[in-house]
Formats: sequence, structure tokens, C-alpha cells
Amino acid sequence: MSRRCELTGKGPMTGNNVSHAKNRTRRRFLPNLNDVTLQSETLGRGFKFRISAAALRTVDHRGGLDGFMAKAKDSELSENALKVKKEIAKAQAANA
Repeated sequence: MSRRCELTGKGPMTGNNVSHAKNRTRRRFLPNLNDVTLQSETLGRGFKFRISAAALRTVDHRGGLDGFMAKAKDSELSENALKVKKEIAKAQAANA
């Protein structure tokens, strides 16, 4: 399982551990990933994602999964999230 957010594409970054004596050794900064189930109002069901805590706050800010997917860039989404986005767009087009 990759350490990458399925909605924002956020992944590990690299940097240095710096000791008191200014010795530098390489390290990885991992994203804060959580397994969550997000509900879609349009489709009336939940979808499981592994997303970062920052992405979860963004989903809440944009009014849920449907609002987030409407504004999300396809290049940042995982394959699973892209399928959900297309399914939501198809259902919204059918309702309108």
C-alpha cells in the first residue's frame, strides 16, 4: 500500500535530521494518512479512501465528497477516486 493520499496526491517528502552538533542525516517526512469512509449525497452510499488529514479538512470545507470531487484535478486523484468522480458526475448529469 503506497503512502500517498488518494485525493490530493500528497506523498512522502525528504529532509534532514539535525543534531545539536549540526550533524545531518537523511530522513523521510510521511503524510498523516487515515482510512476513512466518505458519503456521497448524490449516489447515496459511502466510499473508502486512504487520505491525509489535510484532505479530510478540505473535503469538509467544500461541502462533502461531491463538492470536493467537482473541484478536484484529475491529475491529483488516484484511479479509484477518478472512477468515483466520474460516477458522481454521471449521476448529477442524469438528475439535472
